[in-house]
Amino acid sequence: MSRINVIVDGVRYSDDVEPRMLLVHYLRDRLGKVGTVVGCDTSNCGACTVLLDAPPGQQSVKSCSMLAVQADGREITTIEGLSGPDGELHPVQKAFSEYHALQCGFCTPGMIMAAVDLLAENPDPSDADVREGLEGNLCRCTGYQNIVRAVRAAAGVTSGEAATPAGFGSAPSPGTPAAPEDGDGRKVPEEVPEELVPKPAP
Repeated sequence: MSRINVIVDGVRYSDDVEPRMLLVHYLRDRLGKVGTVVGCDTSNCGACTVLLDAPPGQQSVKSCSMLAVQADGREITTIEGLSGPDGELHPVQKAFSEYHALQCGFCTPGMIMAAVDLLAENPDPSDADVREGLEGNLCRCTGYQNIVRAVRAAAGVTSGEAATPAGFGSAPSPGTPAAPEDGDGRKVPEEVPEELVPKPAP
């Protein structure tokens, strides 16, 4: 067993761990940080991404590709430690919700953490920059379009601008009725025509 001392989401921990224990299993099984999910265990999907201190800031790492003992003396932020002390969501978390950048949600924690790292390095990314920055994180549901839009929107918030990604949320052209909104002011998706709804096989 090896003794490690780490700070996770602002809390200091000291634990004895097996030398072969992966960081993702330490976070989930020992600390209960189940928001950091296990996807592929091969570092391909990025679902287990967390932030690791790397002065002067932090960098994203895939916690299934790092041993817990390698994190000794380091500070780690998981998706559960990303919000503010009063529980207010991080701008990237807010943008993912507002721009519907998730479906099943399995990849979302890692995607958000990678996006936070991307915006720290590049506060004003283009669509191409976002796609390149998140290429190590896989999503099997969304097609990535809304993820890119969410990250671009979060970039505007974190830089103090109120920019809206092109093609999303722009004013309708003259004569076009505005999309309906729900009680929170969010756009309500249009109903899918009945002829386009898949029918179960007889």
